[in-house]
Amino acid sequence: MDRTTRISKNVLSPDQVYEQALLIEKEEVNALKFPSEEVLETEAEIRARSQKIHRATSLGNLEKYKVAIVFEDDRGTKKISTTIWAQTEKKILLKGGMSIPVHRIWDVVI
Repeated sequence: MDRTTRISKNVLSPDQVYEQALLIEKEEVNALKFPSEEVLETEAEIRARSQKIHRATSLGNLEKYKVAIVFEDDRGTKKISTTIWAQTEKKILLKGGMSIPVHRIWDVVI
């Protein structure tokens, strides 16, 4: 599968989505373009993502714990390993002023 192809969770398991996502450096995030559509389909998935982001933010602030963030930009699914420093309703904030829109995050692997 071409890694720049949009990955549908209806076809792949969360583990497969993680494995297929292209690993990039967090410094590349600010150059990416993010569509406005939500990547998750159900309210339950969105709530679970929100809880994972909250937990990862706490771990990042208390223990400088790195997590894997699986997200989708306009070119495909990507992943980074980093610390989440803060969160708002609309985005997560990473070190160096970088951010990822919450609605484009598939998963946070703690």
